[in-house]
Amino acid sequence: MVPYRIHVPQADLDDLADRLDRTRWPDELPGAGWDYGIPLARVRELAHRWRHGYDWRRHEAELNELPQFMTEIDGQAVHFLHVRSADPDAPPLLLLHGWPGSVLEFRDLIGPLTADFHLVVPSLPGFGFSGPTGARGWDQQRIARAFAELMTRLGYARFGAHGGDWGSGIARALGAEVPGRVAGVHVTYLPTPGPLDGLTGQDRERAERTAAFAANRPGYQVLQATRPQTIAYALTDSPVGQLAWIAEKFAEWTDPASVIADDVLLTDVSIYWFTRTAGSSARLAKESGYGAPCPVPMGVAVLPHDIVQSVRPLAERAYDIRHWTELPRGGHFAALEVPAELAADIRAFFRPSVSGGVPG
Repeated sequence: MVPYRIHVPQADLDDLADRLDRTRWPDELPGAGWDYGIPLARVRELAHRWRHGYDWRRHEAELNELPQFMTEIDGQAVHFLHVRSADPDAPPLLLLHGWPGSVLEFRDLIGPLTADFHLVVPSLPGFGFSGPTGARGWDQQRIARAFAELMTRLGYARFGAHGGDWGSGIARALGAEVPGRVAGVHVTYLPTPGPLDGLTGQDRERAERTAAFAANRPGYQVLQATRPQTIAYALTDSPVGQLAWIAEKFAEWTDPASVIADDVLLTDVSIYWFTRTAGSSARLAKESGYGAPCPVPMGVAVLPHDIVQSVRPLAERAYDIRHWTELPRGGHFAALEVPAELAADIRAFFRPSVSGGVPG
């Protein structure tokens, strides 16, 4: 494991500027709004900011204020942040992002959580600074095994894991792969399919929405799960293509009341662009299936504007649910939208003095 600092070559910054200047814009139907996808005016606004107002070097320097490292596990580069608590006896905690996220998501959680935890925040293999994967088979289970090895190398025999989106699946896969080492899993995204028998009110409504979502998968999901290589050409060659692909999700999946600054969005997009991981991050959707059940204690935080909301009676049939919170606001990008509330919920689940005995 070696220390790592982000430094995008100036030639890559110049190339980005040149490509943005030469964008070949599509047409748009009058009054289309969001009916056909992210509106042209919004993408033009973001692209103009990216080209003329956004300062990558400033955001790169801010990321480099965090201690970062690089290692190789199972033939794959793994980039991670490792931020130790001032308390030497603090338990270790993995923070796991998803798509189209990155380690950037957790920046506002690191300060609050290091009071209680040693934090390990990896870039998923195939995502961001871990770079593209170089072989088939990098599914959630293989990533989980790689992260278990990472925690071994860091000297952490037992640890907790938190995640949303893919991070939720990988955290649960860790509980299945190395249950004796995982003290607990906390998630903000937990699809709960199952029979509607006996469900009423909000639970039934949520279960019906989940079933409808599963039966009519969004176009991006179908493309990434079936043709990740095909979509990779457009996203790797066109910065505006990559921008629109991700910006649409930030707009659709967040609480309308949330304020995620455009520069935060552009930093996330820039990470995918500079690392050329559009295709490899998409491959995770094709590689991954259903893994073994997660037997370790679980905590769930439900966000009212997430893609789907978990149904507790269905979750309890499949998982050892010890902690359940219905947050009053927030969407799919909980760590960016409601960092204080999320940090408090993670702490409440994992710290025995607060949670009343959940293993920590």
